[in-house]
Amino acid sequence: MTAPASTHLVIADDHPLFRDALRQAVASVVASAKVDEAGTFDELTALLEQDSDVDLVLLDLTMPGISGFSGLIYLRAQYPAIPVVIVSASDDAGTIRRSLDFGASGFIPKRFGIETLRDAIKKVMDGDVWIPPDTDLSSTADPDMTRLRDRLVTLTPQQVRVLMMLSEGLLNKQIAYELGVSEATIKAHVSAILQKLGVESRTQAVIAAAKISGGQWRQGTSSPQ
Repeated sequence: MTAPASTHLVIADDHPLFRDALRQAVASVVASAKVDEAGTFDELTALLEQDSDVDLVLLDLTMPGISGFSGLIYLRAQYPAIPVVIVSASDDAGTIRRSLDFGASGFIPKRFGIETLRDAIKKVMDGDVWIPPDTDLSSTADPDMTRLRDRLVTLTPQQVRVLMMLSEGLLNKQIAYELGVSEATIKAHVSAILQKLGVESRTQAVIAAAKISGGQWRQGTSSPQ
């Protein structure tokens, strides 16, 4: 594969040793690639806000700031032109299928060695989708899950961030402080989230988000505001 010298990748994982393994795999595919690393989702979004000219993001499903598919949903909404490959220890067929449904360009289980990581990254960099060869995605999708997924992907990037924070149990005023907006703005976002998800309360919204993640999206215990 020939790649331009300006190839730019971001590795987002909270385990330094695994980031090193991914960096080695990337270097063996694109020796001249610029590789940035993020150990939290906030670090990742800060990197992308500074420079969104990125060719690929390698994203762990569970790291500080995200849980389940919330980070993937946010990235696909905010940066639709940037391919995202999930790299995760949770590699059952349902998780892989949902990752692809939410727009991932591939799924690499952490249990694989560096040779497989290298081959997978090479294929994705060539524009293909890579999933483990032994994965069976032919099972019938749950209609309720499909409808819920279709509702979640209508959320704006900011609404995804608000839902992520609701799932962590934060109050409106805390979310407003974290995002640097007014509490009234957050209340408007919450109302829009409830409407888009077809639910009546914050708790129901968090439960709905947790369902689509197979329980990986943390459920907060915040009360309605």
